[in-house]
Amino acid sequence: MNEEETGLPVPWQVKYSKSKKREYFFQPETKSSQWEEPEGTDHEKLKSYLKEHPMRVRCLHLLIKHRDSRRAASHREPKITISKEDAIKELKDLHDKLKDIETTHKDIKTEFGKMAHERSDCSSFKRNGDLGWFGRGEMQPSFEKAAFNLKVNEMSDIVETDSGVHIILRIS
Repeated sequence: MNEEETGLPVPWQVKYSKSKKREYFFQPETKSSQWEEPEGTDHEKLKSYLKEHPMRVRCLHLLIKHRDSRRAASHREPKITISKEDAIKELKDLHDKLKDIETTHKDIKTEFGKMAHERSDCSSFKRNGDLGWFGRGEMQPSFEKAAFNLKVNEMSDIVETDSGVHIILRIS
C-alpha cells in the first residue's frame, strides 16, 4: 500500500481496530497511531481506496458441518456424523439452487437467507445466516480471504474451514 493507492502521506498506513471496529492511521517509523487522517492526506484517494479495499464487510453464510469439523455439533444435531464429502455434496446442491435463483433475477439475499435459516449448522441461522460486520483477522483465514474477495451481492464457491464447509454471500 503506497501513497498513490491510499492517498496517505508516506509512510502512513491505514489499519483496522478490532476493538473499535473502525479504521485508524499508523505511522510505522514512530510507531504512533491516530483516528484522524494524517495531515497531507488526499481525502478523495483515501475514500476511493477504502471503497476498493474494505476494512470490514458484512456477509451471510450457510455452514454445513461434518464429522471432522472442529465442533461436530449444532442446533440441528447434537452429534454430526456425515462425512466431509457428503457435506460438500449437499452444499454443492444448495449452491446450484442459489445460482439458479440468481440467474432468474430473484432477490438472492432473501432466498439465501431462507436457505441458511432452514439448513445452516451455524447459530447465525436465527438471523438468516447474517454474520454482521466483521474486519480482517476476525474470521478463519480461508473464510476471510473469500469474503473480502467478493463484491457486494456476489456469492462464493464452496469455502472450507475448520468449522465445516460454507457458501458466503457478501451483502455490504
